[in-house]
Amino acid sequence: MPYKHTPVLTKETIEYLNIRPDTLIVDATLGGGGHAKAILEASKTVKLIGIDRDLDAIGSAKENLKEFGSGVTFVHDNFSNISSMIGDRKINGILFDLGVSSYQIDAAQRGFSFQADAPLDMRMDMSAKVTAKDLINDLSRKDVERIIKDYGEDRYFKRIASAIVNKRPVSTTSELADIIKYSIPKTSPINTTKSIARVFQAFRIAVNNELDSMKKALKDSIDLLAPKGRIVVISYHSLEDRIVKELFKRESVDCICPPKLPACVCKHRKKLNIITKKPITPSDAELKANPRSRSAKLRAAEHI
Repeated sequence: MPYKHTPVLTKETIEYLNIRPDTLIVDATLGGGGHAKAILEASKTVKLIGIDRDLDAIGSAKENLKEFGSGVTFVHDNFSNISSMIGDRKINGILFDLGVSSYQIDAAQRGFSFQADAPLDMRMDMSAKVTAKDLINDLSRKDVERIIKDYGEDRYFKRIASAIVNKRPVSTTSELADIIKYSIPKTSPINTTKSIARVFQAFRIAVNNELDSMKKALKDSIDLLAPKGRIVVISYHSLEDRIVKELFKRESVDCICPPKLPACVCKHRKKLNIITKKPITPSDAELKANPRSRSAKLRAAEHI
């Protein structure tokens, strides 16, 4: 199927990146190139490096951005390796649009969604070896519990994990969704669909090592920014947003020692000025046009 994804908070992204002529911008989550195109249109002399771990995304972005020619460099890699990609260059802006794309959700064969029956895959990089099916069938009960609890934040993580382990082998998205559905107490006030979505999210995060990769990429990106360079991050669930918020807070102060210490011993120095005191969310018009943007939160900061 064609790679289709509607970029979220595009106008706000361009505003907070503060794109200037003859600068280097990195789109660390290139996708189909929607945000990248807006960046390149904002300044005809900007150079852009587009990174994505999904080859389908890279192929689509190359087609969508072909008018910009040598102004775009495409990199198929995990953004956690951004330091080795950029090297000694200083970048003037970097964008992270986190999470799964609409294309990945809608491509049934990728196994991200429970809306259609498909093999349990969930790999963003199809060359990766481990799938959701591997984790669900091979991990211990304790590890399945941990994934659902830590990455899905579902209150019934023990019941769901027990049901999964007892029903193994589990091969398809429909099988997993049914197991989750019937493990939720009938008297529960929790919407069953929400629990299913949380568990699918949990295994997707685990398969792609999303949070650890994200933490490393964000931290390394800050050190790659030129003075006055900006970092813009769009997140879609509380786990992501919490990481971004805490990292920005940590890097916007000089001392991170415990308050009870009489003097600073950490030698930490401020790197960022936070631009968005509160996260930016989609307008009513955008929500109406693209309901999938409803959970998006944008945070931005500038290197000192």
